Amino acid sequence: MKQFLSFVKKEFHHILRDKRTMFILLGMPIVQIIIFGFALTNEVKNARVAVLDNSKDPATTAIINEINASQYFDVVANLKSYDEIEKAFKKGTVKMAVVFPQRFNDDLQHFNTAQVQLVADASDPNFANTVTNYATSIIMDYQDRVTDNRKLPYSIHTEMRMLYNPQLKGAYSFVPGVMAMVLMLVCTMMTAITIVREKEMGTMEIMLVSPIRPLKIVMAKAVPYLLLSVVNITSILLLSVFVLDVPINGSLPLLVSESILFTLTCLCFGLLISSSTDSQQTAMFIALIGMFLPTVMLSGFMFPIENMPLPLQLISNIVPAKWFYIIVKSVMIKGVGFAAVWKETLVLTGMLFFLLALSIKKFKIRLV
Repeated sequence: MKQFLSFVKKEFHHILRDKRTMFILLGMPIVQIIIFGFALTNEVKNARVAVLDNSKDPATTAIINEINASQYFDVVANLKSYDEIEKAFKKGTVKMAVVFPQRFNDDLQHFNTAQVQLVADASDPNFANTVTNYATSIIMDYQDRVTDNRKLPYSIHTEMRMLYNPQLKGAYSFVPGVMAMVLMLVCTMMTAITIVREKEMGTMEIMLVSPIRPLKIVMAKAVPYLLLSVVNITSILLLSVFVLDVPINGSLPLLVSESILFTLTCLCFGLLISSSTDSQQTAMFIALIGMFLPTVMLSGFMFPIENMPLPLQLISNIVPAKWFYIIVKSVMIKGVGFAAVWKETLVLTGMLFFLLALSIKKFKIRLV
């Protein structure tokens, strides 16, 4: 046990004496969760809107004021002719134009119908679809208030209820994914260079002639990063709750335990890379390419897995971040217990033992 603790202490010394490594381990997760938490969002806020009001009556004025008062839009231009719409789009000054025809209020009052045209910049289809849906919702809310005391034939009203995220905040979806990405990158990259560093520094010979077993050497390499990862998990959860306003609706001990399980899986993957390579640059490259792209593309937090071709859906099953993303979203957002995530937990546990056994097998007890 003393020999094992000595190896752990040595690894801590390697980490603590390198300020750049400490910044990557402790500072980078904080920076990433803040940047990604605010930058990665599908919400639309303060979209610039131009208005062409050919009617200029109380109804159009009320609708324009409601659009401008919402957090989604900012009316920045009042156009005078239809030809100015395309010019505004080409300049990039607006993202959507709202066009009211003449006699808008008269048509609404006398014929119970009126037309509104929404012109959006569809060079970004998702953004265009989102802003038009938001604007349509605002106009429909105004219509419901106007026709509240009138009997309209054959009217159907749809009531919507959003569970777990009634305000439709993008952070509720992105925080679990960013959490998986941050832990995966930091844990995998840093452990990927641990054993390789010993080879390049020429200290591997000392480790090999020591009486400690390869299993304990591998574990001693992972323990310091595990403890530092617990600090990262704590900081990420605190930032998620107090900075990004994402609540923890489920069990906090369960969420922390699942995060530690995922961290251990990432550490074992990094040790496997480190045992299989001969240079830190190669190990870092494999860790980045092998984990960053699958985590972003195939974990489900950026792109729905259900929309992918069947081969990619099958490949996504071997990405640990996919299962951790499901667990965090279920526990943190939906507030479910262990009974709802035991299958995902079992998959991560199986990956953990498989990667640990493979990294021990790949660990070379001879240099030549």
